[in-house]
Amino acid sequence: MISITAIIKSKQENIEEVKTLIQNLVTQTRKEEACVRYDLHTTDNVFIIWEEWKDQAGLDIHNNQPHLQDFIAKSEALTAAPIQVYKTIQIL
Repeated sequence: MISITAIIKSKQENIEEVKTLIQNLVTQTRKEEACVRYDLHTTDNVFIIWEEWKDQAGLDIHNNQPHLQDFIAKSEALTAAPIQVYKTIQIL
């Protein structure tokens, strides 16, 4: 199992637009075969996606999906900082 945490910080004036883009991303990603979990959390202008993938091959497929590439391209001008992505391993 592979765990990913992605942190997306929207510019204040773009919160609703970023939220809509992320919601579409979540909806499309949850349809992927290797996706175990793709949960969206938020606080203020920060969106956090908690992901779990069956394996690296499935994550690689996800990283090349048009819906992810489209999200990255469209959100770039709407975010206050680069998207942070952490690949983690559960220790407890």
